[in-house]
Amino acid sequence: MSITRPANVQAQLNWGRDELARAGIDGAARDVRWIMGHVLNIGADRVPLHGHDEMTQGQMARFLDAVVDRSQGKPVSQIIGKRMFYGRWFAVTGDVLDPRPETETLIEHALAAPFRNVLDLGTGSGCILGTLLAERPQARGIGTDMSPAAMNVAMVNLTQLRVDDRAGLVVCDWFKGIVGHYDLIVSNPPYISHEEYQRLMPDVRMWEPQMALTPGGDGLSAYRELAVNVRSHLTPGGRLLLEIGPTQSAQVCGMLDRMGLENIACHKDLNGKDRVILACRP
Repeated sequence: MSITRPANVQAQLNWGRDELARAGIDGAARDVRWIMGHVLNIGADRVPLHGHDEMTQGQMARFLDAVVDRSQGKPVSQIIGKRMFYGRWFAVTGDVLDPRPETETLIEHALAAPFRNVLDLGTGSGCILGTLLAERPQARGIGTDMSPAAMNVAMVNLTQLRVDDRAGLVVCDWFKGIVGHYDLIVSNPPYISHEEYQRLMPDVRMWEPQMALTPGGDGLSAYRELAVNVRSHLTPGGRLLLEIGPTQSAQVCGMLDRMGLENIACHKDLNGKDRVILACRP
């Protein structure tokens, strides 16, 4: 990449957009606005207002580095260090799954009924647990994950949301080490099959943690583990909410039915795809 570029914001944006487009990055113009906002420490929506501003050499260098990273597939959220989820910013690193709008479907259905305590299995960035506790100030919760690095990110987010005094984090494999019963259990487990994983876009496959995306095989092993153990950790009448892949509804619903859960239903996301399974303990 050439670094001979005019020094005002708009010229830099044009250069960055063209570089990303040449690299085959979808949404190049959008991405460079986010990157520029991060470099200038302003909101991406305000970047066009600063088009004629001159940039310092330091700002130009940071913008160049960020554009190079994005051209190589690094997600914008990891470049700027954060991602918006359900109206709040969450810290993001390469140690956690990037929060996605589809997961907000799980939040909506979790908030549709009251709960006093919540268990978030595979919490990752803590975006689900943190959002639920922020939306329900009287509730308490526990998040689990096998990755200590992910737990560090989750703690940062829970602290920033000021819900850390009502939340605990446990490094463990699903229910191992978890005691007690919960009104609400939620999880966005790894559900991409091995075959599907090989076809993922490079900015996902190369930059997000594999263990948070796929368990290998048919992608259903996490649901088998959850189905077998969830009933012993739900209060009577308690709810389970699971994010699923869009082709997995029948298999996951069948697992939960065989384990004696009831009122099993599948809910679609805003794109009309099967996304969240709800089930209740009798």
